[in-house]
Amino acid sequence: MDSFDTGRLIYLALLGLMVCAWFFAQNRLSTNKLLQQAAVWGLIFLGAIAAFGLWEDIRQTVRPQQTVFADQGKIVVPRSPDGHYYIAAEVNGAPVEFVLDTGATTLVLTREDAAAAGLAPDSLNFTSRAMTANGEVRTAPVRLDSVTIGPATDEDITAVVNGGEMSQSLLGMTYLQRWGKIEITGGELTLTR
Repeated sequence: MDSFDTGRLIYLALLGLMVCAWFFAQNRLSTNKLLQQAAVWGLIFLGAIAAFGLWEDIRQTVRPQQTVFADQGKIVVPRSPDGHYYIAAEVNGAPVEFVLDTGATTLVLTREDAAAAGLAPDSLNFTSRAMTANGEVRTAPVRLDSVTIGPATDEDITAVVNGGEMSQSLLGMTYLQRWGKIEITGGELTLTR
C-alpha cells in the first residue's frame, strides 16, 4: 500500500468515526433503538458484500452459461435449473438460443427466430406436419445458410419453421449428428467435433 492509499484509508476511518460519534450523540437516550438500527445496517452491508463477492457463482447457478473450448473443438453446456440444456448459436448470423432436444428429429425454429435469421415466416409454405408433445403442428421446410456454435460453422442446413406456438427453437438430431460425440455426465452436456 503506497502513501496515497494510506492517507485515503486514514481519512475514511476518521470520517467514519466522526459519523458514528455524531450518530451516537444524537441517539444517546434511545440506545436499544440505536443498536437495532446499527445491526440492521450492518447486516445489509454484509449482505451486499457477500452478494458482490459471490455474484459469479450466483449468476452461474441461476443462468448457467456454455463454455467453448475452441482448441479442442468442444462445447460444454451446463444443465439449467429447469433440467434442459440451452445453447447459444447463430443462424444466418443472427443470435438464437436453442434447447438441445434429442427427441426432435430436425432443427426447428420458432417464427420469431426464423424472422431474425432473415427468413420471412409469413411467406413460407407450411405444408409439412410434425407430431409434438402438444399434438400435430404444421411446419415449413427451409434451408439455412449457416449455423454457428462456438468455433464450428455448418452451412446449408436443413431445418423447419414451426407454424404453431413454440417458446424456444429446438436443436434436433439431424444437426446434432454433425458432432462426433455427444456426452451427458455430471449435469453437463458436451459436444465434440
